[in-house]
Amino acid sequence: MDWSSSLQGLAGGALIGLSATWLMATLGRIAGISGIVGTLITARPKGDSAWRLTFVLGLISGPLVVMLLGGGLGNVAGGAVDVTGRVIGEPAGGVALMLLAGLLVGLGTGLGSGCTSGHGVCGLSRLSVRSMVATVTFLVAAIVTVFVVRHVIGGGA
Repeated sequence: MDWSSSLQGLAGGALIGLSATWLMATLGRIAGISGIVGTLITARPKGDSAWRLTFVLGLISGPLVVMLLGGGLGNVAGGAVDVTGRVIGEPAGGVALMLLAGLLVGLGTGLGSGCTSGHGVCGLSRLSVRSMVATVTFLVAAIVTVFVVRHVIGGGA
C-alpha cells in the first residue's frame, strides 16, 4: 500500500470537507461545482459572483500550485506509474471523446439537479434523501459504465 498517496487523499478529503463546511457556515451556500460554475456562467448573479469566481479560481490554482512546488502531474499523465507498476499515461479516448464525456456530465448534472460534489459531499452530510438517491445513482452508473467498457466493449485497462 502506498501510504503517501493515501495520506494525500486523506488530506485532500479533509480540505474538501472543511471548505464545504466553511462555505455553508459563512455564506449559507452548498459547495456544488455544477451549481457554482453554472450560475456564474449563465445567470451572472449581481453581488454573488465574487465568491463563485474565487471558488473556481481556487479549483484551478490549487493543482497549479502543487505542480509548481514539485508535485508534478500526479498519477494522471506524463507516464506516471500506478501501484501495480503499470504506466497510466494520457487518456486513451482522445479529445473528441473527452468533450463528449464532458457534455454528458453537464447534461447529467442538469438532470440530476447537481453533481457529485453537491450531492455526495454536501447533500449526504446534511442527510438529504434526494442526495442519497443521486449519489447511489452516480455510483451505479459508474460501475455499469466501467463494466461495459472493460468487459462488453473490451476497452480500458
